[in-house]
Amino acid sequence: MRILLTNDDGIHAEGLSVLEAIARSLSDDIWVIAPETDQSGLAHSLTLSNPLRLRRIDERHFALRGTPTDCVIMGVKHLMPEPPDLILSGVNAGSNTADDVTYSGTIAGAIEGTLLGIRSIALSQEYGLEGDARVLPWDVVAAHAPDLLKKLLGVELPKGVLINLNFPNCNAGAVAGTRVTVQGKLSHGLAIEERHDGRGLPYYWLRYGRGKDVPAENSDVAAIRKNFISITPLQLDLTAHETRAALEDAFA
Repeated sequence: MRILLTNDDGIHAEGLSVLEAIARSLSDDIWVIAPETDQSGLAHSLTLSNPLRLRRIDERHFALRGTPTDCVIMGVKHLMPEPPDLILSGVNAGSNTADDVTYSGTIAGAIEGTLLGIRSIALSQEYGLEGDARVLPWDVVAAHAPDLLKKLLGVELPKGVLINLNFPNCNAGAVAGTRVTVQGKLSHGLAIEERHDGRGLPYYWLRYGRGKDVPAENSDVAAIRKNFISITPLQLDLTAHETRAALEDAFA
């Protein structure tokens, strides 16, 4: 089985090394094509106004000045002798649940693979905080992902469906199990923070925060908060089918 790995945290991210170790429990035919720099929050974007600069690290490891979507296309369409049987995207440093799914470059890598007709899975590891520092329990995803992926490979997925896996912030032995979940809902505390440079000119940062929502019990957010691994099937079809039916009646 040929596996392509990518991420949005970049070629030097610890989560990518963790993912490669996980993938090698499934196959020896591993290819890694990841962004040269951090591409977090770029979602399913393409690089269209600049050239894609490719850096070869070794025979099967490459860094690309582009997005996760660019990386998947470069691998499938140019670098690999044949398309992969599986695309794994991650392991992201932080969960990708609820509305984060729409922003995530990690999810986008799996979306692009799915668009190309390849089974694709995104993996994300939730973190904790010690002061202002993020602490990521990589041992959780490292311990549980191999068997989980083996089970998922035995499941027939419909065309246009990808899998989003989120691993909780706890000790590997404290994982409560797995839950098949729905995409949850969280309110973002995004704001614009104005600062000034040395000449007094304004510049801006997006300031990130969270609302104090109570997630639905069957959601991805609730699952990882209770130390379950969340397994969420996502689909490419964004059509609101119930609303479509109502619109057909209105415009009949």
